Amino acid sequence: RSLLQFCLMLLFSSKISCLDCNRIYVLQTRMNRESLEHLEKMGGNFPFQCLNEKTVFKPRDILKIRLSQQENAKEAILQILQELFHIFNNNLTQAAWNETSIKEFQNGLHQQIEKLETCLSAEMEKEISYPGNENLLLTSLRLKRYFQTINDFLKEKQYSQCAWEIIRAEISRCFLMLNILTKRLQN
Repeated sequence: RSLLQFCLMLLFSSKISCLDCNRIYVLQTRMNRESLEHLEKMGGNFPFQCLNEKTVFKPRDILKIRLSQQENAKEAILQILQELFHIFNNNLTQAAWNETSIKEFQNGLHQQIEKLETCLSAEMEKEISYPGNENLLLTSLRLKRYFQTINDFLKEKQYSQCAWEIIRAEISRCFLMLNILTKRLQN
């Protein structure tokens, strides 16, 4: 009897997980919006004293991503979220931001990453066994270059308050790009 219950539990949990993956567009859109709201709540208005420290990032590189398959868009979104999570778990001591909003933002990113990783686990195994997706590799390299520029900027500015404010503004633009990628998940 317990074996039957266990099998039923596995069956239903896999169906629920599959349903979540089928609704990933809706979930990702909602979570993008919530993450952007937390990001905005963190620090309020952009500080006037930081205006002269602006730099040019190239978020348009993200828009150059040409991903025809939903799985590839999911993987690009996952990589972006992982990069964002890494950035916002890195030397935030000089950022004069609301701690609660920071934690909520970090937790939201973590939840998004977990959901996408769950949905992609089977697809990633297929991708590993089927090499040659040059488009996905090129996308991954562009994303790494974009986020490396952000990390380099933070290091160069010694993680100053203004550097973090500039990055917060840049990541807001990044979430707008994420929304464009997320629309590609729509069935």
